[in-house]
Parts: sequence; C-alpha cells; structure tokens
Amino acid sequence: MKRRRGRELALQILFQFDFRPMLTYEKAIRSLPLELEFPEVKCFVEETVKGVLTHKNEIDEIIEKHTVGWKLDRMASVDRNVLRIALYEILKRKDDVPLSVAINEAVELAKKYGTEESGKFVNGVLAKIVREEGLDE
Repeated sequence: MKRRRGRELALQILFQFDFRPMLTYEKAIRSLPLELEFPEVKCFVEETVKGVLTHKNEIDEIIEKHTVGWKLDRMASVDRNVLRIALYEILKRKDDVPLSVAINEAVELAKKYGTEESGKFVNGVLAKIVREEGLDE
C-alpha cells in the first residue's frame, strides 16, 4: 500500500465529515473502496483520520492564523482537509513523515482533487506556516 493512496482515502473521509457532521468513522469507511479491507491500508487511513480529528482545533487555529483574509469555513473543503492532513503529518508524525514529503503529498492531493488553483494555494499556505512557525528546523 502506498501512503499516497491512504492519504486520498483519508481525504475522502474528512470531506464527508464536512458535509455530514453526525457521520461516524465506521459509516464513512463503508462508502470507500475495498482497499480498506487490507489491514495496512485501513490502519494508515484510520490513524490519519483519527489524528486529524483529535488535533483538529490546534490544526485549524494554525491554518487560520496564517491565512489572513480567509475564514476556514469559507475555504474549499478539499483545500481545508488537505491542509489538515499535511499539518497533522508535519506536527504529529515528523519522525516518520519528512517535511518535504508532507508538503509535496499535500500539493499533489490538492491538484488532483481540488480546483485549478488548489495546488498553489496549499503550497503557499504550508510554506508560510512552516516558515513562520519555525517548523523547518
């Protein structure tokens, strides 16, 4: 299993939560591909989704702090959730996900699932956060 695919599936689940707040994780995964039947895929997706949800307030505060003029709830759902996944990996999984990988994967996810401008937007926001929060050290 490639982590890129796990990130895609995690993004799909987080996207569902944006539009259906009462949705449970268990119900959300039922709507996804059979790949989640493989333990290593399911484990990675579950860890990512639960990690993002556990640290959502902290992550969202950081995003809002560095996106002046952009309210989080006005941001495209894909962009918002790609940023959340990337920041979860940057802040909480730095020992196993290099900074450059987290940023590159986020940009690729944004390009694939977002708008024409999503890749640039995500890259710019993450670069600003990393620089201003001193996370590149």
